[in-house]
Amino acid sequence: MSDKMKNLIVRTITGVLFVAAIVTCFLRPEAMILLFALVTGLTIWEFTGIVNDIEGVTTNRLITTVAGVYFFFSIAGYCSGIVPSAVFIPYLLTIVYLFIAELYTKAPNPINNWAYTMLAQMYIALPFSTINVLAFRATGDGVVYNYLLPLSVFIFLWTNDTGAYLSGSLFGKHKLFPRVSPGKSWEGSIGGGLLVLAMAAAVGFYETSALHSGAADVALSIPQWMGLGLVVVFFGTWGDLVESLFKRTIGIKDSGNILPGHGGMLDRFDSSLMAFPAAVVYLYTLTIF
Repeated sequence: MSDKMKNLIVRTITGVLFVAAIVTCFLRPEAMILLFALVTGLTIWEFTGIVNDIEGVTTNRLITTVAGVYFFFSIAGYCSGIVPSAVFIPYLLTIVYLFIAELYTKAPNPINNWAYTMLAQMYIALPFSTINVLAFRATGDGVVYNYLLPLSVFIFLWTNDTGAYLSGSLFGKHKLFPRVSPGKSWEGSIGGGLLVLAMAAAVGFYETSALHSGAADVALSIPQWMGLGLVVVFFGTWGDLVESLFKRTIGIKDSGNILPGHGGMLDRFDSSLMAFPAAVVYLYTLTIF
């Protein structure tokens, strides 16, 4: 068996297990919280390891990672109604500590350490934590767990990747962002977006059917689902490009090798780091208007 075939098999197996883990975790809120807390920790650990290889940068990997995971659990507990807002106080104290600690490390450029430490929180911990905002909804009868919204973001991202790959392979001629990601084309992006619109309409139809039977938790119309699909397409693509710019600036090909055949955690979740916060903003905008 050739190395290319072996790599394809490894990549396929990893991909199937990855998708299965994501989909099944949403069946139970506890499983969703635990899995994405782990994902948050692994991604921050990976990110801090990358930036610590930069000359003049020394972030505290352990405390930065623990802080990000704690923030995720805090958001999950607060959104699910289990804990009060006071749960964020230890996190705030940790952030203050990470600033003050640089007074005593004698680092040649403490600004670099501050910047990359806080970037880990803003770029990774905060976006992952917004999954909980989508998953838990306060009602008159208490807090309701809803799997469809956060799961649909992943479904739309995977659909967009599939459509962009197929459309780009067949029709791709015009580069989308050659400075950062030479492989992406406008034709691929348009094809991915159209496929996501179709998928979003299908999800909306499914939810409408469930609503009529009394089984739905989310009351979005089909056009609103399609709007969410477009938001995920745009911000998911930007998320991919942001990570590509990060890697290109650092000078690395993959963010890690924890997922055989698929690179690192940032490589797998780059799109979602922009798509989830954008989805939250979109849904809150719908409630306002």
